[in-house]
Amino acid sequence: MTRTRAVVAVIGGGYAGSAVAKALDEETDVVLIEPKDAFVHAAGALRALVRPDWAHNMFFPYDKLLRHGRVVRERAASVDAGGVTLASGARIDADYVVLASGSDYPFPAKTDTDVTSEALEKLRTTHGELDRAERVLLVGAGPVGLELAGEIKAVWPQKHVTVVDPAQRLMPGFLPEVRDELHRQLDELGVDVRLGTALAEEPPTEPGETKTFTVGTTREGGGEVTADIWFRCYGVRVSGDYLGDDLAAARTPQGIRVTEHLNVQGHSHIYALGDLADLAEAKMAGNAMKHAEVVAENITAQARGEHPAAVYRPSPVPSVLLPLGPKGGTGQLATPEGATVLPAETVSEYKGTDLLTGRFAELFGTA
Repeated sequence: MTRTRAVVAVIGGGYAGSAVAKALDEETDVVLIEPKDAFVHAAGALRALVRPDWAHNMFFPYDKLLRHGRVVRERAASVDAGGVTLASGARIDADYVVLASGSDYPFPAKTDTDVTSEALEKLRTTHGELDRAERVLLVGAGPVGLELAGEIKAVWPQKHVTVVDPAQRLMPGFLPEVRDELHRQLDELGVDVRLGTALAEEPPTEPGETKTFTVGTTREGGGEVTADIWFRCYGVRVSGDYLGDDLAAARTPQGIRVTEHLNVQGHSHIYALGDLADLAEAKMAGNAMKHAEVVAENITAQARGEHPAAVYRPSPVPSVLLPLGPKGGTGQLATPEGATVLPAETVSEYKGTDLLTGRFAELFGTA
């Protein structure tokens, strides 16, 4: 007797969702539900802003991701323990549900449209605005703000770039050597980093709009910032508004509570991963890809009638690859001996040169 293949509904085709769908494609019937017309490699968004001729490299069509499963280009309106109701009203019943809808983040770090052509047009338009600006204000000195500063300086070394953040230190939680190297390279690039500084009010213009303004800051002793354009480089917002009543209890401001197997708490056949999982770690693409391996292994085991045994435990040592342009930057990597600092050459080789686009070309069959 032929065993019926389990149906797996995956909500979201970002880093985690695409990876888990691909991994499950051979042994289960995968239905990947994603409103975008292409996977968006968000790690390339900041370079796409400063180099619109490169921007097409961050979009990967879904048509070659799955050999057996299918991609449904729709938005999930409601998800419950039995499956997914789409915005169109259509219903997809599933044996397993994977919640991988990720998070939202202000443009340009993430696109705000489901249509590739519209995203490319907005990047080109904002590039033109940025090209005309002499002074740039970046609000937020986390990885996005610092990476954007490096990308801007790589293309327009003459522009004056100011980064403000209320935190007293760059990249808290990372080794002092990482902070020291960031400060050294940012100083070398001429980036004005003002820590312990918040804006007294939001700039009077929209982010990405060229128009000269001056805003006060809360920095001790006063001080103002004058700029021609600004970008918001903070403000991650986890999605998950579509959760039905039977799942909503697991939701927190940081995501969805999960077990060590990455099940939604109380639901052995429903998983949450990527930015949506409430875990004690940074919401980063690298972590999402690791989650996908665990979830795929567990669902595969369950579909075979076996016990799901794969577990995920966040590393006590945070890792980061933080390019400052194609050739600069630094990073931190967890090793069995503890944290180790990565030099600019290594960060450039691993990420800075192509921003990992080659890896995703393989995943999506476009290499």
